[in-house]
Amino acid sequence: MEYSTQMDAARKGIITKELAGVAKSEHIDEESLRELVACGKAIIPANKRHICIKPCGIGNKLRTKINVNLGTSRDWTDIDMEMAKVKSAVELGAEAIMDLSSFGDTQKFRRKLTAECPAVIGTVPIYDAVVYYHKALKEITAKEWIDIVRMHAEDGVDFMTIHCGINKETAERFKRNKRLTNIVSRGGSIIFAWMEMTGEENPFYEYYDEILDICREYDVTMSLGDACRPGCLKDASDISQIEELITLGELTKRAWEKDVQVMVEGPGHMPLDQIEANMKIQQTICNGAPFYVLGPLVTDVAPGYDHITAAIGGALAATYGASFLCYVTPAEHLRLPDVQDVKDGIIASKIAAHAADIAKGIKGARDWDDEMSNARKKLDWEKMFELAIDPDKARNYRASAKPEKEDTCSMCGNFCAVKNMNRILDGEIVSIYDE
Repeated sequence: MEYSTQMDAARKGIITKELAGVAKSEHIDEESLRELVACGKAIIPANKRHICIKPCGIGNKLRTKINVNLGTSRDWTDIDMEMAKVKSAVELGAEAIMDLSSFGDTQKFRRKLTAECPAVIGTVPIYDAVVYYHKALKEITAKEWIDIVRMHAEDGVDFMTIHCGINKETAERFKRNKRLTNIVSRGGSIIFAWMEMTGEENPFYEYYDEILDICREYDVTMSLGDACRPGCLKDASDISQIEELITLGELTKRAWEKDVQVMVEGPGHMPLDQIEANMKIQQTICNGAPFYVLGPLVTDVAPGYDHITAAIGGALAATYGASFLCYVTPAEHLRLPDVQDVKDGIIASKIAAHAADIAKGIKGARDWDDEMSNARKKLDWEKMFELAIDPDKARNYRASAKPEKEDTCSMCGNFCAVKNMNRILDGEIVSIYDE
């Protein structure tokens, strides 16, 4: 039986090879996953042209996944450096790479990604249109915006962030309800500016059905972009954010009517006490479609440490319903991240995702922690390094301050509670000072 998308196949009762692979890696039975994909609560982004992909599932009852943003800019055009980041991200276990390139030969880099990278690949066509056409923003036509979407689909990207939730009505309400930091989404600000200068409707909203047809043809997952995501705590959960979310909920249903897979993007900057409510509202308005969050960053005052502020918010967001965490690096708000920034951001996001998976009771999540605890009880340092989320860092920390006795560390030495409890419970005599 033929099918057009993973959702179409699931609705027809077909177990695709991609779905079977995801079910195996997630320790979930194939029929349960098929039902989740069929109703839109789980997605398997996998463009038919991305041949080397290792598909992953994002959504309800599945492990929380990590996305890594990278790409060239006017100030940093080194494709080799970006590919080094890609390699590091994949080795560290990131499930998705999002190419946000905004300068240079963007198609060359994009095609290199889909030809060589096994991770899920995402892009933002709005950025690329500005680069590709080499002309003033207001001179780009509605057809040209849509043509870029098709180009990205043909190049093999698995999901695209399309900022179709901000329309002329939303824009007018945004202008009436002033924000502290206005629109901080790059794509959102570009399409807002285009609408203001041309007086025309957002083409991604006006020609949404045409975009869905492209996505259906190549099985590209729609990532419904949140142009009005809050860029500071003061703007969180305001009228602009919630109104756009309502529009995204409507657009989710329209995509499902054409068997197009969807995830919905969310905040942004947000106080801790608002995160749970936001996750629940999204799940209701968007009928359980997977939620993709940037952070959320829970404070605005930590430049250089925003991977930590985002991990705090990400752990809460994933606990209460988010399925996909976009990493944030220490370089956020400051510069394009380098390879070390990418690593720090991924590790922070992986910690947040894993903590949430434990809280959600994802099958097998706690097993990892129990293995580590067992290794600690046995003072099995090699096993601890093997199980560590960042084995190299753990090993280097211990090596940097070698203890007097190999079975302890330089923190406690002979005062080690684990060592002393093991010995006393085995019937040995414990003598701390004279050993």
